Amino acid sequence: MPKFVSIEEAAKLIPDGATVMFGGFMGCGSAHKLIDALSKSGVKDLTVIANDASMPGGPLGEEYYALAKLVHNKQIKKLIATHVGLNPEVATQNMVDGTLEVVLIPQGSMAEMIRAGGGGLGGVLTPTGVGTIVEENPYCLGKQTINGRDYLLMAPLHADFAVIAGAKIDKNGNVWYKGDTSNFNIVMATAADTVIAEAEEIVEQITPEDVCTSGVFVDYVVEGGKY
Repeated sequence: MPKFVSIEEAAKLIPDGATVMFGGFMGCGSAHKLIDALSKSGVKDLTVIANDASMPGGPLGEEYYALAKLVHNKQIKKLIATHVGLNPEVATQNMVDGTLEVVLIPQGSMAEMIRAGGGGLGGVLTPTGVGTIVEENPYCLGKQTINGRDYLLMAPLHADFAVIAGAKIDKNGNVWYKGDTSNFNIVMATAADTVIAEAEEIVEQITPEDVCTSGVFVDYVVEGGKY
């Protein structure tokens, strides 16, 4: 059974220097309230694994949206992502200030690398990136030829914490996502030592066939409310 804690208590669980996976796609499906609490907590030197770094402006007029808050505060020392083009502060911190290390991985490859990390696999063989700079990526373990076709062996990804978000979470920690908010949340929940799930709404029980992430993966639940 997961522990139900406040957002402030959950933020205190993540120490300086931790490796954290954040679900979401440009803020869609992100744990907004917990990210906001982390942005005020002073935690620093994080290694973040996420699809992206979100963007400076949010859909409701926010100055910084989702992970952009942590980027702006320079709380991230290393960002492993699939694209960062909509957040210019990433480029500034990486190329001008030299305060942020950025590792870019093809999106589909990263999803499978996280899945491999959750499943205890030794890596992922994919043709994506063959003959490109992806071969120089620190998470590329080499190239293999199978039946005459070249593949890259990409390392599994695992984290100390995964911060995910669901539309509904029940008392057993089972998570239901609305529409595309499932994105990276599902695989990230399997690939971290500690999983913190933010719920828009906590319910008594989710019908078994509607469970997207089993409560067995969830360690802590916080109620964030509607965004």
